[in-house]
Amino acid sequence: MDYQKYLNLVINFVNKNIGNVIVALLILIIGLWLVKKVVKVIRKVMDKRGVDVTLQKFLGDLIGWTLKILIFITAISQVGVETTSFIAILGAAGLAVGLALQGSLANFAGGALIMIFKPFKVGDLIEAQGEIGVVKEIEIFTTKLTGLSNKQIIIPNGTLSNGNIVNYTVLGTRRVDFTFGVSYDADIKQTKEVLMGVIKNHPNVLREPAPSVNVSELADSSVNFAVRPWCKSEDYWTVYFDVMEAAKIALDKAGIEIPYPHQVEIKK
Repeated sequence: MDYQKYLNLVINFVNKNIGNVIVALLILIIGLWLVKKVVKVIRKVMDKRGVDVTLQKFLGDLIGWTLKILIFITAISQVGVETTSFIAILGAAGLAVGLALQGSLANFAGGALIMIFKPFKVGDLIEAQGEIGVVKEIEIFTTKLTGLSNKQIIIPNGTLSNGNIVNYTVLGTRRVDFTFGVSYDADIKQTKEVLMGVIKNHPNVLREPAPSVNVSELADSSVNFAVRPWCKSEDYWTVYFDVMEAAKIALDKAGIEIPYPHQVEIKK
């Protein structure tokens, strides 16, 4: 290749358009400096208004790159480059990239929606896409949970933002639902007193909302009781396991039978 030929063309172009080239360089230098200042101010404003840190970075980067592209187009138009064709090429390239990255763009949009509407925050216990876990990190494309058995769960934000989300933490309290079945020979009033005593004696069960014990079903082989204590969200599993064990012990102590299948050996 004749590099000298191309070098001479560049030199001739600069000589003929030296004024425009200098103006274009000034637009680039001053414009990029201003973009940096503008983004910094925007992030400070968002920080004062309590906008999520991840959302601050996302919006700051988005605004910054948009302004940089506009400054670049302005600068190249100053030296005589036809910006309409350049914008058309840029748009076509953007469309091609968009089609190739549909999934990533959906996750990107989902991440933006999660950060704006905040259906959950870091530290919340949520259920979504068939998974339950504590939110550890909300990123632009994915959300990371820590499962109840200490496993890492990564959910794409596109599917996460378009599906049902159950937030167990946001209201601060949870109801723990139990069903205990006892024999038809058991006294209903006594059984209710025993079960109510178990939940009221647990230190993590709240007095308000008040716990309840009610007959919920007359089943084939048992009278079922719905036991409904309330607790703080973080105490859910402590209350669940403690009450389950204490109820069995208390029913046995009161002589109240819990039905279970029996195998009877028939002697010939």
